Amino acid sequence: MIKREHYLEQIRPFYDSNLIKIVTGIRRCGKSVLMEQIAEELSACGKHTLALNFETLSVSQRIADANALENEVKQHMSTEKLYVFLDEVQNLPDWNLACRSLRLGNVSLFVTGSNSKLLSREFTRELSGRYVSFRVRPFVWKELREYAAELGHETTVLDYLTLGGFPQRLEHVGRPSALRFLNDLDRTIVKNDLLNRYAIRKTQAFEKLVNFVLVSNARIFSAASVQKYLAGQKIVCSVNTVMKYLSYLEEAYVITRIPQWSTKAKRNLSFYAKLYDEDVAFNSIRQTGERWDLTHNLENIVYNELVWRGYELAVFNENGREIDFLAQKEGKQYLIQVAYSIADETTYQREFALFNTLDQSRQKIIITTDEADFSTSTVRHIPFSRFLEMDEL
Repeated sequence: MIKREHYLEQIRPFYDSNLIKIVTGIRRCGKSVLMEQIAEELSACGKHTLALNFETLSVSQRIADANALENEVKQHMSTEKLYVFLDEVQNLPDWNLACRSLRLGNVSLFVTGSNSKLLSREFTRELSGRYVSFRVRPFVWKELREYAAELGHETTVLDYLTLGGFPQRLEHVGRPSALRFLNDLDRTIVKNDLLNRYAIRKTQAFEKLVNFVLVSNARIFSAASVQKYLAGQKIVCSVNTVMKYLSYLEEAYVITRIPQWSTKAKRNLSFYAKLYDEDVAFNSIRQTGERWDLTHNLENIVYNELVWRGYELAVFNENGREIDFLAQKEGKQYLIQVAYSIADETTYQREFALFNTLDQSRQKIIITTDEADFSTSTVRHIPFSRFLEMDEL
């Protein structure tokens, strides 16, 4: 597996901290591998490490409760700091009590996990005030390309637009095999993690909502609009229930919603938000006949890449006219519009018209798959292929 330096450089300053280091993220995004890389890095420096994976029988049978975990760790402690890695520790009763106790000793504690007992985001609530968390995501393009090269496989931008960035899908050669893996992962998250974790009784309503939301990525939503869709499917579901179900998807890092920024109100419009899939594969596996939703997946990937690069994002709303992203970082602001192509004159005029009424206080950018340069004196055009290779806007 490639070394994920993007995350390692964020975590290194906390290696010796007595705060519990929580590595969070959606299933199969590479959390456990990242923990292994941290442990290997520390071991290479002569540090003492202890790794316990509670999904293995050898560990789960030997360590059955919080007291047993404490005793296990203490057996390995000495005058030197011990670096402890706990994977899938939520399977252990009262695991949080053991972690709170261990951090008070000469121990540096790293924790991760995600399943139907405790979703990744919930770790932070169980360890209130005693942790620092790091969000790991599926591969962005540069990581995907590097891992494919490591495996000796070829990958393309089209593969990224359709099959997304889950690391393990690259280990499945051929599109049918990759899609089978992605479908199995989807079923695990929706049925095992979410239906079981929250004991959802209205399974049909929940699954319909999930399918509707994930195939409608990069669109403006409200709970009322989702309820209206379900009603059209003859499913009765209150707005409160819809909001609850959407929050479950967020808890599992399946979706993220970003607010609209209103120039008129000069604030976020919380009742409407744009939803993005954690990975575009969630859209693609719901398509039939390989008729991929490239337009919305393109915007979703631009979103994922910008977040990975550290930009804060909102939908920019100018008197009801929307620009996909208001991106902010280090005091700089960018207005970004994403379109599959603007080679057609009508599309070109429509997309650029969104910028015409705005002043030059923010840099204006349009990202498309077109390789020709459509930049103007006020709007910078960035081909998608070049955007994927950039570190900063």
